[in-house]
Amino acid sequence: MDAKAFEARLKAEGFPEIRTNSLRPNQHNPEHSHPFDVLALVLEGDITLTVDGKARKYGVGDEFSMQAGCRHVEDIGPSGVRYLVGRRPR
Repeated sequence: MDAKAFEARLKAEGFPEIRTNSLRPNQHNPEHSHPFDVLALVLEGDITLTVDGKARKYGVGDEFSMQAGCRHVEDIGPSGVRYLVGRRPR
């Protein structure tokens, strides 16, 4: 899915905040959670999300989602990551 179509999907699914995020190469964000639902599309690079001890890597073209309150760890690949994300407060 391309970024324009994904953004249209975010709007249709009721995500009021839509933006592009970038994280630096090899960045590690220890376990945390967010007070909003997330739906994202990776545009460049990769990110590994660890939830309940299970790691999953997302690269270009992959989507990931999380419900508000989901505890997770973020590990960014050696090229960094850029992704289009929708946030929906709970």
